Amino acid sequence: MAITTIDAEALSRCFLAGAKALEAKKDYINELNVFPVPDGDTGTNMTATIMSAAREVTGLPAADMKSVCKAMSSGSLRGARGNSGVILSQLFRGFTKVVKAEETLDVPKLADAFSNACDTAYKAVMKPKEGTILTVARAAADKALVLSAETDDIVTFAEEIVAAADETLKKTPEMLPVLKEAGVVDSGGQGLLCVLEGARDILEGKEIDLTIGEEGAAKPAEEVSKYTYQAAFRIVPAAVFSENDEKDLRNYYGAIADEIYISQTVDDIAVTLRTNDPGHVLTKALSFGAVASVSITNVKLDGKDGKPAPVPAAPKAEAPAAPARSPEAPAKGKKEEAPTEPMKEVGFVAVSIGKGLNQIFQELGADYIIEGGQTMNPSTEDILNAVEKVNAKSVIVLPNNKNIILAANQARDICEDKEIIVLPTKTIPQGIAALINYIPEESAKDNAKHMLKDIGNVKSGEITYAVRDTKINDREIHKGDYMGIGDEGIAAVNPDIQIAFLEMLRTMVTDDSSLCTVYYGKNVKKKDLQKLQATLTGAFPNLEYEITEGDQPIYYYIVSVE
Repeated sequence: MAITTIDAEALSRCFLAGAKALEAKKDYINELNVFPVPDGDTGTNMTATIMSAAREVTGLPAADMKSVCKAMSSGSLRGARGNSGVILSQLFRGFTKVVKAEETLDVPKLADAFSNACDTAYKAVMKPKEGTILTVARAAADKALVLSAETDDIVTFAEEIVAAADETLKKTPEMLPVLKEAGVVDSGGQGLLCVLEGARDILEGKEIDLTIGEEGAAKPAEEVSKYTYQAAFRIVPAAVFSENDEKDLRNYYGAIADEIYISQTVDDIAVTLRTNDPGHVLTKALSFGAVASVSITNVKLDGKDGKPAPVPAAPKAEAPAAPARSPEAPAKGKKEEAPTEPMKEVGFVAVSIGKGLNQIFQELGADYIIEGGQTMNPSTEDILNAVEKVNAKSVIVLPNNKNIILAANQARDICEDKEIIVLPTKTIPQGIAALINYIPEESAKDNAKHMLKDIGNVKSGEITYAVRDTKINDREIHKGDYMGIGDEGIAAVNPDIQIAFLEMLRTMVTDDSSLCTVYYGKNVKKKDLQKLQATLTGAFPNLEYEITEGDQPIYYYIVSVE
């Protein structure tokens, strides 16, 4: 029997099914990253984006079209991470704008929604590139328009759209040579296809678990925990809570607890878990800072029929964490009082990772530092929350990563009470150069103009390692090779990290170069650093060198040449 209309309940089920389908292939999508670096995160970003909206849809008391559309649009816009996540959120924004006032949707209305979704996403990207998620979205929208004149069956409509999107996705390597050389399809396009496939499957009547957990995962309804106590609390860190800190916490709790949920925001770390030893759980938490909003429940006494009681949502933040702050800010780990001084004219939010780099940004005047970067792209919501903490009329955001710029722009467009100016810094050295050249006497807009010129004088490079064999720009890359990545792409590949560094640096240094700054990462050994210093001095004797601890993960060295 044909389905000719769907209501809000059916739309929400299609959306949740799409979210679960994307989540299921998250790791596969990550592996489609063209560059074989250990930070392929398209699947992670797109999943985080759609799950932010899925949790809002799931939490609706009633599924009317207006509320479902608002949850889909607002949840994805604020939860958007990375360029692919932002584009996905714009697709939902454009789609819901067309259908939010309707009671039911038919094929012509859905076709209009697909078309507007595509147009909205294209407008969000300054220089749209074909062979990407946008191309797959355009194929779906074009097919939808054709189908609106050929069928009134929504199931047929969904099946044909998925087929058109899949066919176009397979052609993306022919549109982008870099995809063809790497032997992959576009990762963002693959993510969008997963969403469409999930919606199709639910319309076809397939049974899909639409349960959305706190982190997007389904939770078994009848599973009985072996632990007696349920603990919920939040940690206000005494210092920046790094990726390694989170791993340490998860590993420790993994041995003495289950049903572990750890969520880091710009303010704190929310934790819920089940354990037999809440004392050890809280003692470990105290090693990272202050502990607040503690709730401990005996689930075997309070649960029904001997089954564990439901885990409540993690407590919301009441006080900010202790990111890097200006010297006038409160001491780390203490509750930040509402600002009593008048707003200053200009403030700064910078994205950074690694205690050394964070300290540099702080000393140069960054008011708030968002812990993030490669593999940890902050969401639009994270950026908005950080801007809110800055006591300034205008806030200049330094993304310091090309995959964070769109999320920052989206935060700018959403923010209503402050002026946000996004300086499109693509690297850590560019962000540092921007702050160094800040002129307090000038307005935020004037500063942004000359800073944009100043960062153009900085050449950036990074040294990391390859996670798989591939070929890019006729370069054979083998798993484990060290890669030097410059502003224009891969500049060096070699099994020896010292040789890779020198090859990369030769592409950056010119006769006019005078200063080379090296920020070394947390995995660099002292003996290797000393060897590199000697090598650099011998190879480029006319350069002045500054060697600084960055403590960043993944990238052994971040380099700037001026």
